[in-house]
Amino acid sequence: MNAVQPIANASSVTTAPRGGLGGLLMRLWPTVNIYSVILAAILLVTKLSTATDYVGPDNDDGMRLIEVRDLLAGQGWFDLMQYRLGLEGGTLMHWSRLIDLPIASLIWFFGLFAPHETAEALALAVWPVSLVLPAMLAMAVAGRRIGGVAGMHLSLAMTGLAIFTGSRFAPGAIDHHNAQLGLVATMVVMLLDPQRRGWSYAIAGIAAAVAIAIGAETTPFVAAVCLTVALLWAWEGQNFAVAAGAFGLALAIAISMLFVATVPPRLYSMVTCDNLSLGYYSLAAIGGGLMLFSAVFASRLRRPLRFAALGLVGAGVLGSAMVIAPQCLSDPLAGLDPMLVELWLRNVSEAQSAFVLARTDPFSIGAFYAAGLFGIAVCIFRIVRRDRMQIHLVLLFLLITSWAIALVQVRGATFSNLLSILPLALLIIDIRRISNSDSDNVAAAFVYIVTVLASVPAAWAVAGGLVSLQMDNGAQKKAAAAKVLSCTSKEALAPLAGLPDGLISAPSQMGVPILRFTKNRVLSAPYHRNQGGMLTELHIGLAQPQEAEAFLKGAGVTVVGFCPNDPQTREIAKLKPDGLYAELGKGNIPPYLEPLPKAAEVGVQFFRYRPAAN
Repeated sequence: MNAVQPIANASSVTTAPRGGLGGLLMRLWPTVNIYSVILAAILLVTKLSTATDYVGPDNDDGMRLIEVRDLLAGQGWFDLMQYRLGLEGGTLMHWSRLIDLPIASLIWFFGLFAPHETAEALALAVWPVSLVLPAMLAMAVAGRRIGGVAGMHLSLAMTGLAIFTGSRFAPGAIDHHNAQLGLVATMVVMLLDPQRRGWSYAIAGIAAAVAIAIGAETTPFVAAVCLTVALLWAWEGQNFAVAAGAFGLALAIAISMLFVATVPPRLYSMVTCDNLSLGYYSLAAIGGGLMLFSAVFASRLRRPLRFAALGLVGAGVLGSAMVIAPQCLSDPLAGLDPMLVELWLRNVSEAQSAFVLARTDPFSIGAFYAAGLFGIAVCIFRIVRRDRMQIHLVLLFLLITSWAIALVQVRGATFSNLLSILPLALLIIDIRRISNSDSDNVAAAFVYIVTVLASVPAAWAVAGGLVSLQMDNGAQKKAAAAKVLSCTSKEALAPLAGLPDGLISAPSQMGVPILRFTKNRVLSAPYHRNQGGMLTELHIGLAQPQEAEAFLKGAGVTVVGFCPNDPQTREIAKLKPDGLYAELGKGNIPPYLEPLPKAAEVGVQFFRYRPAAN
């Protein structure tokens, strides 16, 4: 492989220093700051002006706030139990305190001079927007390293558009996906360092460790990054020894520090596959240590022997995985109860595969997959033409990995769309140069415009939306126009305010709002670790009224929430026409349920459970 090189011949030709704004925009930090400040201001103005709540619309945003509130209220750093969720004893959550801490710190700071709710709103607006800068910086450095100043500006513009049209960095989006995007960008840019400096690869190793600690979703991508570093070392040997050793050492040290800092000592020996535990910790530490060992002692070997050494390292890591965490080599949700898979997981939009999406919402496929596929095709084309091969080989491998993840779960498309910016930015630079060299060539100008549009997922989303609108029939338009009454707003949950705190049985989509707006416990919220609570709520809705009472009494339920507009509730009523939810939908209320006063213009009816006299 050739060394990673910036494209000096295409876009980074040395020019005389310029003053004023033009000169400023040639420099990295001023340019990144200008783009980031403008983007942050646009996000705050546009998103907050239309927001109806200071918490993001995703359930995970609300649950993160609940977790942060518990931390501020004195719950221990290592205590990740959500005591108000699920059956008696609560539910052990799998999220990291690494995200809770900065949000809690911001709420505490703003609380010094503002009421508590205002402090929360300010913190939830500041935190996601503050992550714009590191994400933009990483993409700007990546663009500059491979495409010079033009690459930097194109990467910033395309990243800014992706951030604005998405929801991950919007005020209120406090789940960990925005931090993960920044970490993915950081790993990629450090692998593209043309000088293979040790500190660049050390940063990549640290970013990989933090990504694992924050959430398991990026673990396959981190594995691809580790494999990329290992293959580069095996190919280049001594020239890559410092970079590979720095990566391995940084990964091993950082993952060890994060394991001690975030995992409760009582869980050190437990292996879980949805968060940082002994499984991922040991594999990362072993892999990083073996990479360091190989870089120090095997870099001077001939290339075939280095690949043989790499095979031994891979066998060691795989063998460790099969001994320590064999369950983590398969789908982490493989053990989910079939009823939950059928009635819950298949209806979670971000967990759907591309094949399900093609059946249910085919016009959105382009927005999720087209840019990534385009980027993959461009990388293959460049490699075949032996054009900046190592850059495109690295990007191709990471893009294929992230795109394959997106095929399994559509939420991974955010990462593949982000990575596609880099090869597509290089393509746009080259086509623009060709177009500018022949201003009368209409075909070249047309190709340039089409390439730019095809590189932007938002353009595919708009095109898909327009086609969908044209093909909508009258019934669909009528359904879309129908007013859906809320079951999760603060006003909808108002009837619970005057009741003693108890256990609420309600659809899983109502779980997080109930936890947020009241002090009650809830049986169900959409989290796979709460299987017992979710299954109990499903059985309550499916059972005939006389049988449902046994579930209510056994779980200790005090209030039942019925939301006829909830998709899962509708499906349950359809499956069991004589079940409790179906009977409530018909207006048949069993004697042990006492209707509570219902707020106006809301979609949920609450019932107090009164056990029948023995």
